[in-house]
Amino acid sequence: MSAPDPIVNERLIAATVHGRTLVLPPRIAPPSRWFVGFHGYAQNAEIMLEMMSRVPGADEWLLASVQALHPFYNRADQVVANWMTRQDREYAIADNIGYADAVMAELAREFGAPRALVCTGFSQGVAMAYRAGVRGSRRADAIFAVAGDVPPELLGCEAPQWPRVRIVTGSGDDWYTPAVMVKDVSALEAAGATVKSSVFEGGHEWTNEVNEAAAALLAEVAGQPGSAP
Repeated sequence: MSAPDPIVNERLIAATVHGRTLVLPPRIAPPSRWFVGFHGYAQNAEIMLEMMSRVPGADEWLLASVQALHPFYNRADQVVANWMTRQDREYAIADNIGYADAVMAELAREFGAPRALVCTGFSQGVAMAYRAGVRGSRRADAIFAVAGDVPPELLGCEAPQWPRVRIVTGSGDDWYTPAVMVKDVSALEAAGATVKSSVFEGGHEWTNEVNEAAAALLAEVAGQPGSAP
């Protein structure tokens, strides 16, 4: 009689990895307002920083572009990154929030605590902007979400106070459609968030209309800064 086949058992092992963040201090000191960004799938910190830098008035904010912890090569042999997959999702979420907290702590160590914090994301990075701004150790004053959906686990969470949320997407976006945005707005409002949303002419992209919407939000937060702890 043959021995039974061995059973494969999964083990999840905690490991320390290093993430990279590009930081661009404001043109005026001190850097008391932070604009922290999270890039989309198959992008990197350089791409997100360039998009954030195009926002009018962003040069008066400290810009921090956070790169995802899972790099890979694209077909052009460029190093890009991915935030997570569906595999071991809950662990990846916790890892990513911890990573965002570490970024915020390092910025505070170097520049001092901010008077205002806006988290932004594009596409896949939108989920990170929400998670960092709502579940992170330093709550955001506002979240600027471009062409990406709200993480489902946040809609049931009991946040003490949701930051203001600004959502934009393109009329021709086949992934984050205007109809999906309308559902997200309703869900966020039901969770207690104050939300503004708009649709620009375009697809799954960061356009001049996005820059204008971001500039308006930054100006609003700068005029009425919160007290990010």
